[in-house]
Amino acid sequence: MLDQHVLARFPKLSAELYQSLLTHPGHSARVIIDTDTANEIDDQYALAWALLSPDRVRLEGVTAVPFSFVHHKDDLIRSVAILKRGGPENPDEEKFMGGLAGWAQRMVDAGRDPNETLFTLPKEGAELSYQEILRVFEKCGVDHEGKVHRGSPGYLENLDAPLDTPAARFIIESVRRREDGPVYLLAMGALTNIASALLMAPDIIDNMVVVWTAGFPTYAPFSNEPSLNLVQDRLSSRLLFDCGVPQVYLPGYHVGAQLKISLPEMERFVKGQGAIGDYLHQLYTNNPLHEMFAITGAEAKTWVIWDIINVAWLLDPAYVSTFDTHSPILDTDLYWRQDSSRHPMVEAYDLNRDAIFEDFYSCLTKAP
Repeated sequence: MLDQHVLARFPKLSAELYQSLLTHPGHSARVIIDTDTANEIDDQYALAWALLSPDRVRLEGVTAVPFSFVHHKDDLIRSVAILKRGGPENPDEEKFMGGLAGWAQRMVDAGRDPNETLFTLPKEGAELSYQEILRVFEKCGVDHEGKVHRGSPGYLENLDAPLDTPAARFIIESVRRREDGPVYLLAMGALTNIASALLMAPDIIDNMVVVWTAGFPTYAPFSNEPSLNLVQDRLSSRLLFDCGVPQVYLPGYHVGAQLKISLPEMERFVKGQGAIGDYLHQLYTNNPLHEMFAITGAEAKTWVIWDIINVAWLLDPAYVSTFDTHSPILDTDLYWRQDSSRHPMVEAYDLNRDAIFEDFYSCLTKAP
């Protein structure tokens, strides 16, 4: 649990307010999408779905999130070296290899040097995400003026030093317009923008809900270190679960991971559906992570469109099954620790994959 002097800044919400905010809002909800859009290809699908659903999504703005895989670099180099010498030689090396073994093995099989792998740094990632958001607006035929906001160039390093950015300011200003109703932040990346807004203005937790996808279910016994959205900014991730802000947690592993799509589906339902359909098809067939992760034979493989789970939850509660629980503690090693005395939270445990993609495909037919 984080330092009490930080958590004491946040107001204590009543059980009645939690119940009100954590009840599904329907289609009148005010929405901000917080996204690392250029990280791979899934955020573009989620953003396009929201933009093509103006009758169901009251989108007030989109904020750009930093991203980077550079935290994997040293471990990837070490993993490849272990494999090249014949594999792990002791239990510590076997445990170490658990997270990156597949990626390292593909690098070895392809004869690639991990030292030559190019990693985007967070500042560059934030700008790439900003530009990608603009591109998706354009492809969907939607005016972006006043809607898109640059986010943090890096991650939170100190809870007493939030990153003051246009994104954080936009979140604060939007949530403080309490007369317009609560804001639902669909968080699809690291939580730096949202955490900074919370630290700059703790009072806003009474008029917002963070709908975040990341990590393992809170009942899973694993470290969440493999989760990119969670591990990049550990402080922000831990703050989310400790500060008391109402949250709908959508686990990526086991839940969002069901949202796989194949090349035949892309050819049948996405390609040719306006400029955005063609762009999403282009992204799918030229996925930048195939190169980074040394993935071959991609035409016979599916890809997980993780972040559409946020939009799916918002559009129809039947798309994502949830249960009421309590916010766990996320410890320094990124394991879940349960405490039933903590504030309430909603968590997803399953989804209707086919219904979600059928809705998405239907929306694409309206694309200009």
